[in-house]
Amino acid sequence: MLADEKFLTKPLMIIYLTVFIDLVGFGIVIPALPYYVESDSFRATPFEIGILFASYSLMQFIFAPLLGSLSDRYGRRPVLFFSILGSTIGYLLIGFAFALWMVFAGRIIAGITGGNISTAQAYIADVTSKENRAKGMGLFGAMFGLGFIFGPAIGGIMSRYGIHVPFLFAAVLSFLNAALLYFILPETVDTSVYDPSKVKKNRFIELFESLKDKKFGTLTAVYFFLVTSFSIMTYAFVLYTIERFGYTAEENGYIFTFIGFLAVIFQGGVFGRLVERFGENPLMIVGSIMMAISLFAIPFVSPEFGGLSGVLSVVALLAIGNSMASPAITSLASKVANEHEQGKSLGMLQSGASLARAIGPAVGGVLLNNAVNNVDDYTVQRTFWTASAIMVVAVFIAIYFAKIERTGAVAA
Repeated sequence: MLADEKFLTKPLMIIYLTVFIDLVGFGIVIPALPYYVESDSFRATPFEIGILFASYSLMQFIFAPLLGSLSDRYGRRPVLFFSILGSTIGYLLIGFAFALWMVFAGRIIAGITGGNISTAQAYIADVTSKENRAKGMGLFGAMFGLGFIFGPAIGGIMSRYGIHVPFLFAAVLSFLNAALLYFILPETVDTSVYDPSKVKKNRFIELFESLKDKKFGTLTAVYFFLVTSFSIMTYAFVLYTIERFGYTAEENGYIFTFIGFLAVIFQGGVFGRLVERFGENPLMIVGSIMMAISLFAIPFVSPEFGGLSGVLSVVALLAIGNSMASPAITSLASKVANEHEQGKSLGMLQSGASLARAIGPAVGGVLLNNAVNNVDDYTVQRTFWTASAIMVVAVFIAIYFAKIERTGAVAA
């Protein structure tokens, strides 16, 4: 009982707030950024918008391990503090930008400093016992979900007062968070015992080495294609609703909030019961099929066919499918990974996902852009149908994994 009472300490609460604010900032950008850079001030093409989305995730992929290593050497507190200040600068650059290169610079800076998630995870590991570690990481995941619910809604609402306002609001949130960290968060690392010999290999090398294990490599491939497909949708959806429905940033913010709400409810309550009844493999396969169907269906929805009800229906199918497949893959990966390398293995799974979040919008930017740098019905079709095709690949790989696992179980 005493351990339960001491679990939610002040440092842990601050770390959870840090993660929440990071994801709120990320969520704010989703509905607001395409409108912002399409305005007369920047006139960005769909391709350039795709690269803007991709640049953030690419910087996270590259710099998250570096920030993690710096936190081992110099402490969690200074790395978290300066990285959050960096996010503040990134959002301010975007909010006050008068040229497109400034928006790119702001996104790159925000992506570099947004790689502090691994440092936040390390802090949680520092201050929780082994018994409470799973609970700590579970709440960490919940902050992700909550941030994705509130971020798009805040971004949509703030856009009423000017399309640049959501970015300035995100900057204020980040600055207040940095101040809170500076004055309250204690250090957890003894930097005097830092061992340079334990510095990790290059992240690309580690990622490719992890693929040598047949089962884990297969799951990593499923997750990579799933996240690539979902990232194409995340980038392209706002531009699709602008072109088809004339939706505003606020209206898109509510739709993404709806997606986040469904994901949190499903993963928090329904997923566990489904796993007990069916197991992870069927959920991974069925969830991937649901995502493929929903992505294929999106281009058919228009004001004349389906309207808002149609939009909400297809994104609900997508959200539920993703909420079945993604946690099922993570759970399976934790089971097939070596018991003493759980952290490393799951870290590699997330590395692949980070790379996918960079590749997805870049691919989407090429597909959604027509010859005159606009979005039209044909580019919408080829973009979402490509995302659907990628999910079909994920389905077949998931079926293959289920087969080799079943074969291994029978042989055993």
